[in-house]
Amino acid sequence: QVQLVESGGGLVQAGGSLRLSCAASGRTCSRYTMAWFRQAPGKEREFVAAVTLSGSSTYYTDSVKGRFRISRDNAKNLVGLQMNSLNPEDPAVYYCAASIGVGVPRDQSEYEYWGQGTQVTVSS
Repeated sequence: QVQLVESGGGLVQAGGSLRLSCAASGRTCSRYTMAWFRQAPGKEREFVAAVTLSGSSTYYTDSVKGRFRISRDNAKNLVGLQMNSLNPEDPAVYYCAASIGVGVPRDQSEYEYWGQGTQVTVSS
């Protein structure tokens, strides 16, 4: 069982940056593949990024490649998402998720644990 709590959301101007953090309870974070998803009003929840257990491999949806970076610190049970060059396509509630499955799932159905979400808003 894992509890995930996101933080770091807020309002930022287009072209600006935000860093999201996800804190996992206990020492369990290192046992899971971790990911970030996002969901805008009226849209499906979308895969954003994932990081493997060791943190050595990362995966991103095409729309954020080169702008976002996912990272993890297993010793601190933290997962980060650095978001740079934010644009009007990025506003959404961002969710941290953990999967006990093999590989690196990119479908939300493959993730068993979810945080409460943190809102990211981009202004012009």
